[in-house]
Amino acid sequence: MDLDAMDPAELEQDLDLMNAATKIQASFRGHMARKQAEKQSKNDSEITKEMEKLQSKSPVPNEEELDVDLSDPSLNHAATKIQASFRGHMTRKTLVKD
Repeated sequence: MDLDAMDPAELEQDLDLMNAATKIQASFRGHMARKQAEKQSKNDSEITKEMEKLQSKSPVPNEEELDVDLSDPSLNHAATKIQASFRGHMTRKTLVKD
């Protein structure tokens, strides 16, 4: 059967041809959906493994807790100095690149 030689109106009325085309499309869409689901499943399992690795790592048991008074003005002054130093470093670094 030469589909190119047939009139479009005839093609629309050929139920066997339409059913065959529908079956092929459904099969292909199912194939693509299964392929995508398999790919998603692999990604999900990799993410799950990574999460399990991260959760299995326990914090260091002998880690000391620092008793820092966050309302101390000297702490605020020290943080401001560190920020200023870093910002100056970044500015100089940017100027050297240009």
